[in-house]
Amino acid sequence: MFTGIVSDIGTIRSVAQQGDLRVVIETGYDTATIALGASIACSGVCLTVVDTGPGWFAVDVSGETVGRTAQGQWTDGRRLNLERALKLGEELGGHIVTGHVDGIGEVASVVEEGGSHRVTIAAPREIAPFIAPKGSITVDGVSLTVNAVADTARGVEFGLNIIPHTAAVTTFATLAAGQPVNLEIDVLARYLGRMRDVLENHTQK
Repeated sequence: MFTGIVSDIGTIRSVAQQGDLRVVIETGYDTATIALGASIACSGVCLTVVDTGPGWFAVDVSGETVGRTAQGQWTDGRRLNLERALKLGEELGGHIVTGHVDGIGEVASVVEEGGSHRVTIAAPREIAPFIAPKGSITVDGVSLTVNAVADTARGVEFGLNIIPHTAAVTTFATLAAGQPVNLEIDVLARYLGRMRDVLENHTQK
């Protein structure tokens, strides 16, 4: 379980195909405190630590995960938003995040507004019903509040405001139009959607 509050920016040091994809990530974390089997969210993807060393940890990324995450994410030199798993008693600063990607979005535009940036992201039709104004969404592992939503022929576009602090402590400082991003809808919206489907099916019977 995570909160969408990024605590480090990692950089992929190496990628090797070993059945699954073995990815070694450089980090500022004290890796002596990271146990094998621990969970770390890497740009919104919950992964299991399989090896560590001074200043780095390694994860195995399955073909299923590669296919369901943003294109180009698992490449040498790629910067990743990192968050260690939430511990009991810690502050829930963002919202409840599972580290499971629900869809891939694409940055439609980035426009400067004062010191902040207004970002518009296009999302696929299957997750459009779960995105609402003032609701929460996770973009590349970052907990954000949706400012505006507009339905489109292909799905939905939603707007976000990225303040300077958020840009400075995440990979969003280099966010650009056309970039694919990992999206996770609010877990509450997911369960409400499931309840709706069950009730509709029950009513039809």
